Amino acid sequence: MENRKIRVAITHGDTNGIGYEIILKAFEDVGMLELCTPIIYGNPKIATYHRNALQLETPFTIIKNAEDVRPDKLNMLATFDDEVKVELGAPTPESAEAARKALQRAKEDLKNGLYDVLVQAPVVSSNTPDLDDKSLLIMFANDIRIALATNHLPLKDVATSITSDKLVEKCRLLHTSLKRDFRINNPRIAVLALNPQLGAEEENIISPALKTVEEAGIQAYGPFTADDFFGNGMQHSFDGILAMYDDQGNVPFKTLAHEFGVKMKAGFPFVITTPDQDPSFDIAGKGVADPASLRHAIYAAIDIFRNRTHYDEPLANPLPKLYHEKREDSEKARFAVRAKDQFKREDSAPKEDN
Repeated sequence: MENRKIRVAITHGDTNGIGYEIILKAFEDVGMLELCTPIIYGNPKIATYHRNALQLETPFTIIKNAEDVRPDKLNMLATFDDEVKVELGAPTPESAEAARKALQRAKEDLKNGLYDVLVQAPVVSSNTPDLDDKSLLIMFANDIRIALATNHLPLKDVATSITSDKLVEKCRLLHTSLKRDFRINNPRIAVLALNPQLGAEEENIISPALKTVEEAGIQAYGPFTADDFFGNGMQHSFDGILAMYDDQGNVPFKTLAHEFGVKMKAGFPFVITTPDQDPSFDIAGKGVADPASLRHAIYAAIDIFRNRTHYDEPLANPLPKLYHEKREDSEKARFAVRAKDQFKREDSAPKEDN
């Protein structure tokens, strides 16, 4: 890898939210410029408005193209020239469109290799179903990594959306990401149950998927009911967790991650992260937004970029394997007992009369 600082693009998010506040606050610390070369995809006039309204003094340098980036500066790339009215705290079609234009330009430049990683400032979630089965949303903070098998689906549609084939693919994506993005050599994955009590979906869909991935050499355990899993602190025994739907993963994650959560999509050829924050319109312009999650999203993007580079380099010219490594099964058996006991408890529980 070249001996240069990683070029980090940051989109400005919804322009009536906290995006510019957390960006400008994050780069008040000049040490951030020693870590990376930032390029803010936004609008200099809107950035200046926020800076003045918040009485911040973070300087930035205006550039027209990513090729003009200046090291040791906070570069502000103008993604559009339209006049956009700033109404702090009020989501508008104009502020959402400004976010879309910045992201569109940033993605075009990313595909053209004009920078290394992309960090997205907060935008309003579209709340539309995620139909992209080729990727996997992972939320992480410290040693907690929770992935979602389905995303933005109504609860009534979750059960019909989950198939054994889909879970196998999600487990493989999570396993690869844990190895490549987080540099965990032999990751262990916990798979949560769909139901609060183990039933037909667990026995007929989730368990067969676990058997398939185990045969492929992936250490995946479960299915575990969510209350039993998190209630007993079992998350600390695993490198990654696969939840079945949004709330099942988001609620425990936000409880455990506090203000340092980061999201990413595994399975993409590019590194794209975002802070686990929304535009927080209720506090926009008040000067109280915390930039910690954005900083962690920047740190994570840089770490993942380096991890991928180091992981991929030896695979380009692999050495022949000199011995067969026997997989240790003791922990597999230990966690398998828990899941099996859950099925037994359900079968032996007294049945209510209809």
